[in-house]
Amino acid sequence: MRTCLPTIVFPGDATTPDAVFPNNVFATVRGKLIVGAMRHAVRRREGERADIRAFFTDTLGYDVVDLSSRGFCAELTGSLVIDHARRIGFCGLSERCDRDGARAMHEAFGLKLTYCFDLAPGEYHTNVVLAVLASRGVLIAPDGFADAASVEAIAQVYGERVLRIDPLQKAAFAANAITLSSDAVWMSERAADSLSAAQREALSGWGLSVRSVPLPEIEKAGGSLRCCVGEIF
Repeated sequence: MRTCLPTIVFPGDATTPDAVFPNNVFATVRGKLIVGAMRHAVRRREGERADIRAFFTDTLGYDVVDLSSRGFCAELTGSLVIDHARRIGFCGLSERCDRDGARAMHEAFGLKLTYCFDLAPGEYHTNVVLAVLASRGVLIAPDGFADAASVEAIAQVYGERVLRIDPLQKAAFAANAITLSSDAVWMSERAADSLSAAQREALSGWGLSVRSVPLPEIEKAGGSLRCCVGEIF
């Protein structure tokens, strides 16, 4: 990560073993820290960490938008995939995000439009079935959506720049990717290895090289590289 952007790492805590996935709990827009509303108690404890909150309030001078105690679920950029250039949010509804949570995130992130859709049974986070890459195109796993019409609605936004991935590639976390610079898309080594030559060529045509890092132990917990990154704007 440090080859692309300044990177901050907070120490772990034995009482929050899932804290390797901060993007579900913490997110930002310019001048604001957003704290998510987590479904499970072990994840809710992450949002209470005073050191992380103090970094944003005391060091960066950010205000806090705390969604954690409003009676809904809203697991931030796990459930909400954002096209920052268009200010569009793609929000997959599941046990990790309900409609009230989607509405609250729409307001907190200051989006122009949030498109809500149901994830397929068994799916819990949108960012394992959809990635928006530098607002140029998308990686999308059609079998992760409850309704094929939702897939096509998203695809229409990006025209020819849509890479559909198959169930095996989805399971390898190929859609759990992130663009941290204008010339590269990052994903796990397992995810990168699952891509076909044609898919790599397509990404190259979008001006994106594939960069990867091995994350075999992290992925046993159900998330991959994108989940490990909480963006600071």
